[in-house]
Amino acid sequence: MNKEEAASRIATLSKELEQHNYSYYVSNAPTISDYEFDQLLKELEKLEKDYPEFAFENSPTKRVGGDITKNFESVQHEYPMLSLSNTYSEEEIVDWENRVHKLAPGQPTYVCELKYDGVAIGIRYEGGVLKQAVTRGDGTKGEAVTANVRTIRTIPLKLKGNFPHKFEIRGEIFFPLDHFNALNEKRAENGDELYANPRNTASGTLKLQDSAIVAERKLDCYLYGVYGEKIGAESHSQAVKMAGDWGFKIPNASKKMIRQCQSIDEIMDFIHYWDEERKNLPFEIDGIVIKVDDYRTQDELGFTSKSPRWAIAYKFKAEQVQTKLNEVTYQVGRTGAITPVANLTPVLLAGTTVKRASLHNADQIEKLDLHEGDTVYVEKGGEIIPKIVGVNQSLREPSSSVIAFIKLCSECETELVRKEGEAQHYCPNANGCPPQIKGRIEHFISRKAMDIDGLGPETIDLLFQEGLIHNYADLYSLTFDQIVSLERMADKSANNAIASIKASKEIPFESILFALGIRYVGETVAKKLARHFKQIDALIDANFDTLIGVDEIGEKIAISIQQFFLEEENRELVERLKQAGLRFEIEEAENSSDLLQAKTFVISGVFEKVSRKALKDLIELNGGKNIGSISKKTDYLVAGANMGPAKLEKANKLEVQIISEDQFLAMINYEIG
Repeated sequence: MNKEEAASRIATLSKELEQHNYSYYVSNAPTISDYEFDQLLKELEKLEKDYPEFAFENSPTKRVGGDITKNFESVQHEYPMLSLSNTYSEEEIVDWENRVHKLAPGQPTYVCELKYDGVAIGIRYEGGVLKQAVTRGDGTKGEAVTANVRTIRTIPLKLKGNFPHKFEIRGEIFFPLDHFNALNEKRAENGDELYANPRNTASGTLKLQDSAIVAERKLDCYLYGVYGEKIGAESHSQAVKMAGDWGFKIPNASKKMIRQCQSIDEIMDFIHYWDEERKNLPFEIDGIVIKVDDYRTQDELGFTSKSPRWAIAYKFKAEQVQTKLNEVTYQVGRTGAITPVANLTPVLLAGTTVKRASLHNADQIEKLDLHEGDTVYVEKGGEIIPKIVGVNQSLREPSSSVIAFIKLCSECETELVRKEGEAQHYCPNANGCPPQIKGRIEHFISRKAMDIDGLGPETIDLLFQEGLIHNYADLYSLTFDQIVSLERMADKSANNAIASIKASKEIPFESILFALGIRYVGETVAKKLARHFKQIDALIDANFDTLIGVDEIGEKIAISIQQFFLEEENRELVERLKQAGLRFEIEEAENSSDLLQAKTFVISGVFEKVSRKALKDLIELNGGKNIGSISKKTDYLVAGANMGPAKLEKANKLEVQIISEDQFLAMINYEIG
């Protein structure tokens, strides 16, 4: 066989195997036997080995895995993966539907879908070929797990039909119950610890370095959310159907997995049906997702800061069990907040063994009227975090005493304080309480802050115990010899830690500000402060009035910032970090300005010259603010093609200035190309 023949045969086999794969795993209608399929695959594997230059990036041979991924790249989502607002109450579903009616004209059509209990994934396709698969992460950034996702046979490597050139599709990867149970049976035979539940195991599997192991576990996936500038659909249900035509495994309408609903009664019928029928599914679900179907209506409804107004998730009631409360212990967080923890007699709950549950604060203990040795009711909040929801009073011993909240810190024995209006007790010994010191360092090195790899909580604990670090500035004085001397620390790990500490000096100002651990200064607040003050000294010198003059900075945050920098030790830490070479000034990005300072914008419709995301970035880059819905405080509506009539009507009614894409770009002197 010459090279030309080999290239032709590889292309033919690749196409045939993808079609056979689709017929078997997606259509559930195999066209050849397993033996015949395996023989074709072996032929392709041999040809690719002999002629690697002709192997496709998304060859069917990738389905069996084999790629090793040492580190999963962090990737920014082009379209943020926002979470949905959740409820366990049917009354709140009714309230949500009423709000939609008020905000959107006419009679909206809804789509009800299953809420799969798995791992959210976003997969990007270009030219009909799978390019990248990214986990949800924090909604803004996720991890690229492309090699592992390629092994999931229900996810097409190449598309068919009339698909957009570039788009992203989202869905849920899950562990089918039969494969999960088989995996645990094998582990039991080998004497290994059993995996707790399908969801967590699916999540862990996607992070495995060896894609061959991922392939063996036979994960599955439903895909249903299509995102892109020009996808050719006017509604969610239409986009889902189109995705099925392109080769994706989509929720099956004939099996009632997805349904268009015209009324609240039809929505409730869907919820009630699946509350019972979910027990017969070959995978786990934990609720129902309800969405407004029409994209233009979705656009009109907009978003809150955390979730879309046009969708809501109904969660099925959590499983509840009884167990004994053995004792209450107390954890000290990095801010000094004291969290009481219930230590329980181990009990199986929703697929996991529960030994501990958070009691939140002193008020919660008092509300539950907890006594020593109580038999308590435990359930999982959102089916994830265990919590105590009540006490079985009939089983309480008459002589048992009330559990009283501690008065001294459980770690350093400093007297606790509780500020007026706050639920938490705090240990005020910030610079002498070990968990607070270590907690601040762990926060400093975290991915969203300084992103220092190789120094996990155990290593931080060892460094602290050995007296090598007392605060996060000490990290920049560490040497290779100091780190490698730690227990179970090899040369390679020590080198990686030193390299990561050095690399963190390139982290931008806003992330450093978040890393400092100022109370109430999260990622978003840190970004606003960095953009306003430009450099750390201006923030340190800012008075109260200046601070509250910053957009969305209230009195509580302003006071916390001032208190932080009044502490001499904190100012010294900043100086040491400066000397270490950290960036305490914001670097002005290209095309940035104050041209839109204090102006608010709503974006609606489809745009020709730049994407919606690019428009929003340009607004923030030039000092403006993006908001989701039109109000009296809106300065401009940037109107694109196919903008919803309701937004246009509201803008006119409130006399909001309406501008085109070209007019907006002219405002900031932006030139295309």
